[in-house]
Amino acid sequence: MAMEMNDLAAFVSVARAGGFRDAARAGGVSASSLSTAVRRLEAKLGLRLLNRTTRSVAPTEAGQRLLESITPLFSEMEAALDVLNGYREKPAGTLKLNVPASAARTILPGVLAPFHRAYPEIRVEVVVEDGFVDVLEIGCDAGIRYDERLEQDMIAIPIGPRVERIATGASPAYLAARGRPEHPRELLGHACLRVQFAGGAMPLWYFERDGEMLRLDPPSPLVVRPGAALDLLIGMAVDGVGIVHLYEEMLAPYFERGALVPLFETWAVSFPGPFLYYPGRRHLPAPLRAFVDFVKANAHEDDSAS
Repeated sequence: MAMEMNDLAAFVSVARAGGFRDAARAGGVSASSLSTAVRRLEAKLGLRLLNRTTRSVAPTEAGQRLLESITPLFSEMEAALDVLNGYREKPAGTLKLNVPASAARTILPGVLAPFHRAYPEIRVEVVVEDGFVDVLEIGCDAGIRYDERLEQDMIAIPIGPRVERIATGASPAYLAARGRPEHPRELLGHACLRVQFAGGAMPLWYFERDGEMLRLDPPSPLVVRPGAALDLLIGMAVDGVGIVHLYEEMLAPYFERGALVPLFETWAVSFPGPFLYYPGRRHLPAPLRAFVDFVKANAHEDDSAS
């Protein structure tokens, strides 16, 4: 059964966008032309592929099966065509990255600014997401994650510092009112400001010294989801509400100006830095290839400087 590629492409774009108008805006075409193409495809197949309501459009079971089958094919076709972009003097296009909040704050500022200067025609879109996601399924080209969250079928290269630490701190006002804890176990009697993931789990607080590892689940008067709320967490610590336990890069400016006092410095846990990960397909889109090469080059410079 012959299918028009344009009709299949229209279906994929609408299903991905979740609506005809959004797909039309993204593709620079009219919503009516997309609607006509999808109806024509449904008529040829004799199946409804999309459930349409006044508020949303979502694939039917048959539509979802078709979407899962042809999306990789379209991705490969797009990547293969985009290889021609590499013959331009400067690659152009869009690079979409999925990153955790911590990387958006501490890693990307030092990477994206020089990358933009090197490749001004590449538009970078950053999606901040702390949960486990399939970067391809949500339409991203690559992601940044730590080693324990990397998907096994992805290529991963180091980005940013190779070693990071978790720091603990409290404001002078809090310590004056509640006393300074001298051992991490004393945190069980303090107000600790915690992070909670989207699934509801709260990561434990880890401390390590001389081979002794502590895993604590301290009480908390404030729990926030990652993202922009991390600023709220730090702000509450500065205001004396409780003790904070986050990436050292995030807390360092507050330590330097005395807004927070570092605690348990000899107990700080170190761990490997983040990785840029992306699918191991043969043809990478030119914007992603340029970014991967840029990250690799800068990683080599960092290694030689250390």
